[in-house]
Amino acid sequence: MKRLLAATGLATAVLFSAVTAQAATTLKLAHAAPESDLQQTLSVFFKEQVEARSNGELKVNIFPHGQLGSDSQMIDGARSGIIDIAMSGLNNFTGMLPEAGAFTLPFMFPDRETAYKVLDGEVGQGVSASMEQFGLKGLGYPENGYRNVSNNRGPVTTPADLDGVRMRVNNSKALNDMFDLLGANPQQIPVAELYTALETGVVDAQDHPIGVVLSFKFYEVQDYLTLTQHAYAPLALVMNLDKFNGLSEDEQKIITEVAAEAVAMQRELSIEKEEEMIAELEAEGMKVNRDVDSAAFQEAVKPVWQNFIDENGDALVNAILEASK
Repeated sequence: MKRLLAATGLATAVLFSAVTAQAATTLKLAHAAPESDLQQTLSVFFKEQVEARSNGELKVNIFPHGQLGSDSQMIDGARSGIIDIAMSGLNNFTGMLPEAGAFTLPFMFPDRETAYKVLDGEVGQGVSASMEQFGLKGLGYPENGYRNVSNNRGPVTTPADLDGVRMRVNNSKALNDMFDLLGANPQQIPVAELYTALETGVVDAQDHPIGVVLSFKFYEVQDYLTLTQHAYAPLALVMNLDKFNGLSEDEQKIITEVAAEAVAMQRELSIEKEEEMIAELEAEGMKVNRDVDSAAFQEAVKPVWQNFIDENGDALVNAILEASK
């Protein structure tokens, strides 16, 4: 009888364990950056806090460095539910919301604090709400940072220094227009292919925030970095809307609270580590130029704003400018 009871108890424990394991919800979180990037730091923080606060009822598996596809593929995956959570540049969502390109217009935000205020406020939250029609729940806007120009030709002090440069650009039409206007030859290349394109001379130059230049090791194939800070680049952290709505209220609260904390933490680290990252790039042999005629660049790119307004209207541009005051 004792053996029978022991066996029955063991079977019950195994069954309970199996049911508990089945009850846990596993979320797939994907981003395109290497594991050395602050996007991964944010992801690990998110994973650890969500799992801890849900007592293991929510699990998060992280897929960095484009393991689940390009930015556009990850966004499509999040919309369809193949991926639960995706983190990507806000510019990559402009196929759905073209007007959101206003956030990445050249010289839109004079400083990070202004960008945070707008993105976290009514204007940014309005864009997040608009994502729901495409099956996405906006969880926040982490930081990619200010975009800067690297190349193999020399420092970029004035707009004329970009004349004739073969420039890799992302899918932001505003930035494509900007570099075209400045006399460069812009070419769209996925970030996963950019290192090879620079190494083989397909393009001479690229623009990315400091952290991306470091984490993707572009210093190995680029000699010069100029701190043009010509556009602020926010990320967007999004979740499949049906998946989010299928969670309990407590689980939804955990997700949204941890996401907000993760964004704040990542932004703070981005600011704290920027000079350290620049020093590391210099130690790797990059020549960093801070002598930039920003006024000349801002004057030269004014037509980019008008082109954007002609195509998308001025409602969001004016809302950002008003909220920036």
